[in-house]
Amino acid sequence: MVHTALVTGASRGIGLGIAHRLASLGYSLTVTARDAERLDVVAAELRAAGAPEVVPVAGDMADEDAVRRLTQVHEDRLGPMKALILNAGVGTAGTVAEYPMKRFDKTLDVNLRAPFQLLQQCLPLLRKGAEADPGRGAKVIALASIAGVYAEHGLAVYGATKAALISLVQTLNAEESGNGVSATTIAPGYVDTDMSAWIHDRIPAEQMLEVNDIVEVAESLLRLSSRAVVPNIVMTRAGTDGLHA
Repeated sequence: MVHTALVTGASRGIGLGIAHRLASLGYSLTVTARDAERLDVVAAELRAAGAPEVVPVAGDMADEDAVRRLTQVHEDRLGPMKALILNAGVGTAGTVAEYPMKRFDKTLDVNLRAPFQLLQQCLPLLRKGAEADPGRGAKVIALASIAGVYAEHGLAVYGATKAALISLVQTLNAEESGNGVSATTIAPGYVDTDMSAWIHDRIPAEQMLEVNDIVEVAESLLRLSSRAVVPNIVMTRAGTDGLHA
């Protein structure tokens, strides 16, 4: 049986790393990101890496219609879903006193509303995936942040959306793990990706977590039996107190 997965934010960074690992494991993939041209290049790479089929679907996670179409395309092309990787996210620094409401709305849409909508839409496909493989079930892996666990100066809005995502996943486990669908949030400190480049003047790339660190954890979660539920994994950077990004 060919396993299938949907990966958001799959054109670079953590999402691309996880997509490559899934391809090497023989998953057929639906991948999404905003840049259609870049996504086509990624799709070709993933096929070469071992994915039997790759369906690229360009779209903005802030667009409710685009999120709705994404699930429909996956169902039409690939059918039941073995894994849902919720990686797409946005985040900018700003204090509570000065954070613009327009940016607040965008962050909330991409980091919380879109994952919720995708979970709701994908649950029937995930349940079918779990029924087809009762020993392993179906998995949801959502990229949160250590800022959603411990408060970080200047990251109030980003951290709040990630804290909400962690809570959402825990509730999903309470409701769906008995059906074979379990979920985990991974909450890392700074990872060496384009998204973290803004803080290189204070935290050099070589002091950040590697993308492959997240990929290894994601793969290990996919290998767990359907009896195991891991709600949240916090990953900290070496040399820190473990309470900051």
